[in-house]
Amino acid sequence: MAELVKKSPTLTPEIVEEQLIPPWKEAWISFYKNRLALAGLFIVAFFIMIAVLAPIIAPYSFKEQVLTDRMLPPSSDHWFGTDDFGRDIFSRIVYGARISLWVGFFSVLGSVVFGTILGITAGYYGRIIDTVISRIFDIMLAFPSILLAIAVVAILGPSLKNALIAIAIINIPTFGRLVRSKVLSVKQEEYIMAARAVGMKDTRILLRHILPNSISPVIVQATLAIATSIIEAAALGFLGMGAQAPAPEWGKMLADSKNYITQAPWTLFFPGIAIMLTVLGFNLMGDGLRDVLDPKMKN
Repeated sequence: MAELVKKSPTLTPEIVEEQLIPPWKEAWISFYKNRLALAGLFIVAFFIMIAVLAPIIAPYSFKEQVLTDRMLPPSSDHWFGTDDFGRDIFSRIVYGARISLWVGFFSVLGSVVFGTILGITAGYYGRIIDTVISRIFDIMLAFPSILLAIAVVAILGPSLKNALIAIAIINIPTFGRLVRSKVLSVKQEEYIMAARAVGMKDTRILLRHILPNSISPVIVQATLAIATSIIEAAALGFLGMGAQAPAPEWGKMLADSKNYITQAPWTLFFPGIAIMLTVLGFNLMGDGLRDVLDPKMKN
């Protein structure tokens, strides 16, 4: 650093040190300065901790039924009250965090993997391959996402696993088109043309150059997609096509409590709040990541 300062009198040690900050550290500093993004990260970390420590946190079993305790309001014994089977709602929400986060993470992971493979293939090779893959994406996007998910679950059968598969399938076109558009831009760069000129294989170009330079928007979209996947899983559970009883899935809990809105509103309120907070956390964190990773959003 001292040599750089000597060579250029306009440089100060502080400026040089700032320019030598690793990219990941610079991204974290930018993310840390975003209060809303930090709040989102805190909410997400909170629910992940609850999911991991569910057996320790939950005072009761999520499927333990005590019919004499039906529809009890929130109290010191049952913080969130009980449902129509006398089950502790707080314990069911705590265990339900595992299901919602599991569906959110793994459905998006499947969407990212298959969407990236299809998108990078279409964008790099173009021609007939691009046409076929792009038309498949267009057809899938022509249907409302929840309607397409219901159709997939209807074919496979109602279950949590099939709901996860359905959610992963309906999100593939989103990631595929995102990656394709990024690849179309990156493959025109001079260093990609130089790699082709020296005879570098397509696989190596894709994995070492194009994919790393196309992944930033995918990370942002994946964070936002987790929130959407949690809502879609809750919607399928509410319609009886997702998690089945006695699984404490938040959408299924809403469906079970819809007949007791006036009699026991807490049975509907707390699962709804859990869904809202989790989705809000991922959305805030996704917006923060977009501000950090998208060059257009940087000042």
